[in-house]
Amino acid sequence: MKTHSNVSKKIIVYGIANCDSVKKARAWLAEHTLDYSFQDFKKHGVPADLLPSWLAAVGWQTLVNRKGTTWRQLDEATRVAVVDDASAMALMRLQASVIKRPVVVWVDGSTSVGFDADLFAERLRSCA
Repeated sequence: MKTHSNVSKKIIVYGIANCDSVKKARAWLAEHTLDYSFQDFKKHGVPADLLPSWLAAVGWQTLVNRKGTTWRQLDEATRVAVVDDASAMALMRLQASVIKRPVVVWVDGSTSVGFDADLFAERLRSCA
């Protein structure tokens, strides 16, 4: 299998280590012999300086996981207050678990959210 070392050092996966989607994404990258760095929100915190670029790339509606347990456990006032990038960013800084995972920054600087094998394969082809 071909190793994509020119791509691998620039891929960064953000998430939570025990998240099933993050595990699948990391396994897929390893299976395709791609080295990557992993930034665990629980250990390293949410990279606040990157939130604006993630929001610009995918939008707050995609980045905030409104189907997850963390979202459902928030009080109603907190949930209804998330209406734009600024309010979503404030919540994500306080509650890292509300961010849909994984967030992947690819070699070309593009950002994807969630794991989809077809999307990952497409990104890999575009980086080759």
